[in-house]
Formats: sequence, structure tokens, C-alpha cells
Amino acid sequence: MKRPVLSTALLLLLAGCTPAPGGGEAADRWQPRPGTDWQWQLSGRLDTSVDVPVYDIDGFEHGEDAVAGLHDDGRKVICYVSTGAWEDFRPDAGEFPESVLGEGNGWEGERWLDIRATDVLEPLMAERLDMCREKGFDAVEPDNMDGYKNDTGFPLTGDDQLRYNRLIAKLAHDRGMAVGLKNDLDQIPDLVDDFDFAVNEQCAQYGECEDNQPFIDADKAVFHVEYELPTERFCADSREWRLSSMLKKYELGVWREAC
Repeated sequence: MKRPVLSTALLLLLAGCTPAPGGGEAADRWQPRPGTDWQWQLSGRLDTSVDVPVYDIDGFEHGEDAVAGLHDDGRKVICYVSTGAWEDFRPDAGEFPESVLGEGNGWEGERWLDIRATDVLEPLMAERLDMCREKGFDAVEPDNMDGYKNDTGFPLTGDDQLRYNRLIAKLAHDRGMAVGLKNDLDQIPDLVDDFDFAVNEQCAQYGECEDNQPFIDADKAVFHVEYELPTERFCADSREWRLSSMLKKYELGVWREAC
């Protein structure tokens, strides 16, 4: 079956590029606007039939051909990669020394990273973002960006997190890619100028969606999912706040119910 191609006008409206803080190349980076529809699929065989302008997919699991295919259909593509936690199932897992591995983060095979150790982590994360760039991704979704608020096994502070998150944003921008702030709601006022969009999980369930307002005020998309609330419990508010909202299952497969 031929995959749908979005109209040029829709793409210009929803997924255009505009100048943004962060360097001379900012005007060339993709800048998703509030309300831009999206699909987030991190498990299962990639299904490209969802008629949306943005796909967020696993950077390790998908190659250049998958990204190019989505581009051929008029989509922008976000590279999901963990930057704040170690994953024992990634091909570069053996490059992380034990000294930077902390407590588990609640997902099997994953442990928090000591984000203070930038001498160790910066080159490793640079390699991951090089991978995203070489595969042709337009943007990066760096996950586990709020370790300082969790039991990581390290005495992380808010300042540690700000430094690390800004480092990740710079690494993405230096490679010409946009970058999203994942959760980390309390630091949004400090980081909104460093990031091009936000990715949020369950802000409606926890009454936190208004915390994303600085991104909306800056004309930057907030890609939002709920897992446990039916759409009638959050979609009306999401539309009012101009969030890009949908209901997903925790495994983040193909299924979605958009607002």
C-alpha cells in the first residue's frame, strides 16, 4: 500500500524551521510548532502508515533506510536515545565504566548514569548523536533527563542536571539537529531557550500540563502522551493548551488514540 504523503502547505505550517537561540545554525534547524501531530513508536515493526507529520522512533533500532522512507513521505523524524541512563541491551553498553552506573531506573536492564562525569559521558553521547545524524534524523529525543529528582545512587543536584541537559542540547545543535527536553518539568523555565521542543509523559494524570506553558509561549511544540487516562479526560484541556497529545500503551507500539 502506498504510504500517505502530507501536503506541502501542511508541512510548512506544522513543521517549519525558524531562527532559535543557540548559534549561527539555528535558522536551519527544524522547529516543530505547538499542536503538531505525531507518532511515537519504540517497539514492534515500524508502521509508517499513520498520517502525521512527525515520527519519533528508536535511533539504534532503525537505520538510514527507515529514516529516508519517512522523509520520502514528508515526515520529520526524531531519534529516541537514552542519555541519562545506561541500557545493557545497546551495542555500546560495554563502553560505559562501572563507576558511572547507578541504581536501576525502573526498567529492566537500565541504570541511572552519573551525569556529573561529563569527561566520560560526553564522548559516549557524542557518538550516539553522531549515529542519529548519520542516519539522517532531524531531531533527538534524549531520555532520562531528570535523574536529579530520582534515586540514582549519586548525589545529583539541580545544577548538575542543568549542566548536563545543556550539554546534550549543544551536542545535538552542533550536529544540526533539533532536540527535545524530556519531562524535567521543574527546570523548563531555565531550559526552554536551550531546547527546540518538549516531550512529556502523563502531565494530565499528575496535574502538571500547565508547567509546559513556557514551551508553548515560545512557539515550540510539546509532544505529550498519557497511558492511563481515557482521551475524554485530557484531550479538551490539551487542545486548549495547544499540546500535541495522544493516548498510548506503555510499550509504545503502533497503537495510538490521538486528541
